[in-house]
Amino acid sequence: MRERHNLAREGVVAGAIGATGVALWFLIVDTFAGQPFHTPTILGSALLSVFGPAQGEGATTFVIAYTLFHYAMFAGLGVLLTFVVHRAEAEPSMLAVFLILFIIFELGFYGLVAILAETRFLGAMAWYQIALGNLVAAVLMGAYMWRSHPALSEELAHALGGE
Repeated sequence: MRERHNLAREGVVAGAIGATGVALWFLIVDTFAGQPFHTPTILGSALLSVFGPAQGEGATTFVIAYTLFHYAMFAGLGVLLTFVVHRAEAEPSMLAVFLILFIIFELGFYGLVAILAETRFLGAMAWYQIALGNLVAAVLMGAYMWRSHPALSEELAHALGGE
């Protein structure tokens, strides 16, 4: 009998793994720079600025707001990744399409980061720090999916024409 997987649970777990990896990566980067929690403070400030000018919120508010947003977005990405992995069981070509879309998304994301690096909010953040954070998340989430779905390697080989 085939093992059943819960899409929502798996997706949220994958997202939490990726979000935690990125959060720890930036905690390490910020700590070595002598400013722990600097990145979530900057990003939380930028996020809350969407709702209007600052009203005296402190760094803690920015960190909490961004952390909630960060984990929610990664949960959504994790559910999407899990959907693709589950769908690939029936249609392996879905993995090739997802891989291409992932690469396009990443290139677009780095372009956006390059543009935002010119702003006062993200100017201090180097693109390579963000790239390495994304790589950490992708590797951790991919490893989780790889372990949860042993047939994934065969499906990927089939999707990429390796059979």
